[in-house]
Amino acid sequence: MTQRSLADLVKAYDVRGLVPEQLDAEVARALGAAFADVVLLPEKASGCIVGHDMRESGPGLAEAFGYGVRSRGVDVTLIGLCSTDGLYYASGELGQPGAMFTASHNPAAYNGIKLCRAGARPVGQDSGLADVRDLAERALAGEVTDPDVPKGGSAERDTLPDYASFLRSLVDLSAIRPLTVVVDAGNGMGGLTVPAVLEDAAGLAPLPLTVEPLYFELDGTFPNHEANPLEPENLRDLQAAVRASGADLGLAFDGDADRCFVVDERGEPVSPSAITALIARREVARAVADGADPADLAVVHNVICSAQVPEVIAATGARPVRTRVGHSFIKGEMARHEAIFGGEHSAHYYFRDFWFADTGMLAAMHVLAALGEQDEPLSVLMADLSRYSASGEVNSTVADAVAAADRVLEWAEPQGVEVDRLDGMTVRHEGGEGDPMWWLNLRASNTEPLLRLNVEAEDEATMARVRDEVLRIVRA
Repeated sequence: MTQRSLADLVKAYDVRGLVPEQLDAEVARALGAAFADVVLLPEKASGCIVGHDMRESGPGLAEAFGYGVRSRGVDVTLIGLCSTDGLYYASGELGQPGAMFTASHNPAAYNGIKLCRAGARPVGQDSGLADVRDLAERALAGEVTDPDVPKGGSAERDTLPDYASFLRSLVDLSAIRPLTVVVDAGNGMGGLTVPAVLEDAAGLAPLPLTVEPLYFELDGTFPNHEANPLEPENLRDLQAAVRASGADLGLAFDGDADRCFVVDERGEPVSPSAITALIARREVARAVADGADPADLAVVHNVICSAQVPEVIAATGARPVRTRVGHSFIKGEMARHEAIFGGEHSAHYYFRDFWFADTGMLAAMHVLAALGEQDEPLSVLMADLSRYSASGEVNSTVADAVAAADRVLEWAEPQGVEVDRLDGMTVRHEGGEGDPMWWLNLRASNTEPLLRLNVEAEDEATMARVRDEVLRIVRA
């Protein structure tokens, strides 16, 4: 049998590739069996939960993966169409590992798998995923045979109503002022979860919300725009709809609805760092109201979140915890510090009350609650959380990322800066009277010859000056 490499399919945190060239039923079955051998059986899991998003290839791949799991004698619960945070909910509530078939915001030709242990705990390259890959490769080469054990059973279960009810229990939206919200689901799983959570599709009590839907039809070909709100062009329809309707705000979800982006009543995007600061303040206040000492609370943020994030966290009395970019690092620090909340620049938001996992829907509910509990528009509410000017992430193709970073450091050091290398290189200039604060981070891509730059400063002119000078040096 021909050796089949999965190196380009199995990434650092998940599985993602072209269907069927890289990911087909045979590969999905091998990965399911390997997942059982590496995670389910050693950890004595009582079963495995498998869900999928709206991509056409999802049901067949999920069934094949489940067959592989069952071949090892482990029961499988198929929950069908769901968001990634819906899969995490099922994993946490039922106490079983899970597999979510999704390629998130990638184009229609792709699919993938996000794996987790019981309680939505992550599975990445350094926590089992590399072993799953290697064992699946051996199986595809005919080096591994199915054991002589009774096959596991298969059952179907609809977890959407319970998911919606659980989220409603974490944020009370029943008493907020009436709000009109435009939601762009991008033909992704938000089209299933938003009606269940924010409307009454799951049989829950109506909320004082008027939801104006954009692209709620589940369609894995993404006929309107890519389901990736991180790209500005994919927010344009939402921005126009908010302005045209006079809505209070707009929400945009990515394909598997684990990320949520926000635009204010003017149609202007709200920085995920500002949303991180807002939710951090709310979560700390809620815990303190329940009797917690703020000094005992931690909130996690990554190295390229705005400087305002740790400032806001510290002002609540809680402890900011800074970590590397990437959900496995965030989740690791969340668990290590029992953190109440965590946020990333990419609009992933993590909650202790959601098994330390990320959920775009719960973040959206916090924004709705914060807005609806007071009378000001969202732009005013967020004004004190948008203190600095940021460049956003700017990519440069470089032949030698280390040499480029060293040139930037030579330029920066005479200016009296602090440097750390927690994730790439972060350079911070504290400034002083008449000398604005600024910081920059340079990180090399793990998969491409790219150097990623983020710059933030006290004012737009300083940010632009630092950004342009660093780009000149990097691209020399």
